Amino acid sequence: MNYFLFGIYPYIALAICIVGCRYRYRHYPESWKASSDMFLETDRLHRLSLRILHWGIFLLLGGHVVGLLTPHEIYEPFISIAHKQMLAMVGGGVFGGMVLVGLSLLLFRRIYFLRVRRTSVPMDYVVLVSLLLSVMTGLATIPVSAGHPHGDVMIALSSWAQNIVTFQPGAADLVAGVPLIYKIHIFIGMTTLFTLLPFGRLIHAISGVAAIAVYPFRPWQVVRLLRWRK
Repeated sequence: MNYFLFGIYPYIALAICIVGCRYRYRHYPESWKASSDMFLETDRLHRLSLRILHWGIFLLLGGHVVGLLTPHEIYEPFISIAHKQMLAMVGGGVFGGMVLVGLSLLLFRRIYFLRVRRTSVPMDYVVLVSLLLSVMTGLATIPVSAGHPHGDVMIALSSWAQNIVTFQPGAADLVAGVPLIYKIHIFIGMTTLFTLLPFGRLIHAISGVAAIAVYPFRPWQVVRLLRWRK
């Protein structure tokens, strides 16, 4: 089971994400959107929750990518693994708390307001609950990390992620001995960010990342205003 979940499932989830996104973009391009329902029920608290959620997710994912995929040899001259783990615990606690607050408010809004509830589909709730579980399990790893401040588990998780990305064998063995809460967090995170992404409104995150990457290199757009005469 450990070999399947952490040696094979990451590639299955990634394949589902790539094939599903391509299929949806090609056959249902009009559905590639956030399906915003702010015009139904919106207030200052809702707008604030969206800002907290998006900034929290952006910073949290950025921290995960940098922290897990940066080889230890690169940052070792500047920061020890123990200090890196402490930085990850503090940053993950703050940004994870932001995401937790934003998701809780959005889920409450989707359940409480009748018009929003009627326009929702089951996948909206699946994605929100899956994101909540991912964040909650991630926050639950903080006290566990505090119990082993030397950073051995962080090294194991980083090595696993780097081996998965570089298609190295034996990746699952690297996380075989880590505490269960980390494994649950990794599994739920992979399922949410890759397996479920092509099938809900979370797919608009790809457009946001692509827009940031492409915008500086795109050509100028010429906009002409036409005046109609009777």
